[in-house]
Amino acid sequence: MSSSRNAPFSPASLTADGAAWLASAEPYPRSTRALWDERPEAPVVLACGSVFDIVSAPAIFGRRMVDQLWEEGPGSGPVAMFRGRMLLFAAPGTAQRLPSLLRWEEFGRAGDVPPLLCHGTGDAVTVPARSGTAARSGSRWLVAPDTRSPWLPGPEVLLWAAVRAARAAVRISIFPHADQDAKVYDVSRRR
Repeated sequence: MSSSRNAPFSPASLTADGAAWLASAEPYPRSTRALWDERPEAPVVLACGSVFDIVSAPAIFGRRMVDQLWEEGPGSGPVAMFRGRMLLFAAPGTAQRLPSLLRWEEFGRAGDVPPLLCHGTGDAVTVPARSGTAARSGSRWLVAPDTRSPWLPGPEVLLWAAVRAARAAVRISIFPHADQDAKVYDVSRRR
């Protein structure tokens, strides 16, 4: 079992097996690995849809989703930050299914869940560099893949995490909501 499923935000750099898994998304994985070997500090653009899909969330909401996955759920697959967005690696097919699940649950309409960008077949994403030195570029691994077959959450798991993250973001008041039909008396001016 991969350590990326056991502990949040484990390795900051890719392992050789993790890099091999990521490179397998490309039609010519040896070329991708050669590029990374030549320039381990360079981010790489990878195709989505065959090996993984990506769910891209705003950083704060994405962090809440990852927290939910680790605190109450099965853990996450690989997770990266790129230009202020959290990239959650997901099972292939998630990009197609997750938006319809969110619409069906009606969480996208009320603004509870911010727009999630789902990248699948035909899309490509930029992933952080192989080494952990790319923080200056605004990209970094939070949970780097460390095996040739990491566990990836599917659309139902990510729906659950998004709903929980949205609910956790709602401030809870110690005062109950006001009853709209209740009579209110001003007691500040007593006689």
